[in-house]
Amino acid sequence: MSNIPQKLQYTKTHEWIRKDEEFLTIGITDHAQTMLGDLVYVELPEVETSFDGGQECAVVESVKAAADIYCPVSGEIVEINDAVIENPQLINEDPYGKGWLIRVRPHDQVSSGLLNADEYTKVVASEAH
Repeated sequence: MSNIPQKLQYTKTHEWIRKDEEFLTIGITDHAQTMLGDLVYVELPEVETSFDGGQECAVVESVKAAADIYCPVSGEIVEINDAVIENPQLINEDPYGKGWLIRVRPHDQVSSGLLNADEYTKVVASEAH
């Protein structure tokens, strides 16, 4: 079973969200990186770009597939993780730590449509069948 930390929130499209004071740190889940395999390329948005919740904001590519990453909330990009652009393998090695993708300043309250760890576990389990 994938590693699904209890303290994070999740989306049905396999992004995780961690609230850090005023910003949200966002990445892809352990399940997503496992399904994609060895990542070879990451494209992240420009800092100060704004996105609507659910809008495509980044792309990750592995040797076997490319996947769009969706911004789970409406907000403005305040920081990107340059380390994963240089070394996409960080996402495979540490998806919830060094492999984070973007930090967002949300435009409004964050909660709608986000899943807790138990709900996300059910999403992953349903895809396995």
